[in-house]
Amino acid sequence: MKYIKLLINTFFIVSVLVLTSCTDTLIGDEGQLDEENYLNYETITELELPFENEWYVVWGGRSVIQNQHFYSRKERYAMDILQVVNRTSFTGNGTQNEDYYCFGKRLNAPGDGKIIAMENNIEDNIPGALNRDQPGGNYIIIDHLNGEVSVMAHFKKNSIIVSVGDTVEKGQEVGKAGNSGNSTEPHLHYHLQTASESPNNGVGLPIQFTNYYEDDAFLEKGEPVRGKKVRKN
Repeated sequence: MKYIKLLINTFFIVSVLVLTSCTDTLIGDEGQLDEENYLNYETITELELPFENEWYVVWGGRSVIQNQHFYSRKERYAMDILQVVNRTSFTGNGTQNEDYYCFGKRLNAPGDGKIIAMENNIEDNIPGALNRDQPGGNYIIIDHLNGEVSVMAHFKKNSIIVSVGDTVEKGQEVGKAGNSGNSTEPHLHYHLQTASESPNNGVGLPIQFTNYYEDDAFLEKGEPVRGKKVRKN
């Protein structure tokens, strides 16, 4: 677990972040890269960014420098994402979750599928604290029924509005951003992996989103990386 200061356009955000995601510290699954199988993998599911408005990629990409998840076999291409205004992620003194711009914001299904696992009853942390016992916090797993599943973690307590067995469509609201689990600041953890009903199993897959803006440049398909601002429209 390490503290970082979030760098945006060569300026440091005022807040100190611990954005270690939902499962990497739980698994401890460091190992060799599956480059032969997955380095050139193309996402099967048609994915869109799972939020409204503009968010900032804190961790994301295909290197250790860009992505703290990269050593985790199951979260290798995961992203941690939050909202930033004037180079900071919160207003006021940042001591309450409500101070953070993304807390309570709508989160959407990134692609069509079926809810196969979830947790909705974990308390949100006080900013700066961690829940190591329940690292994913409140989360959902969406089976895209093609060998790929999406894992979304750290939802606000009791904000998830879907249930196991529900079918969801791309862009459908599924819950609100929170600060539950292995998180010291409200944010969204998202990763794609091979089919599994647990965020602790499967192998991480590259994530290609379609039709979005990255630093105001439109991309028909791309993989958001650390330091980029991304939005659907």
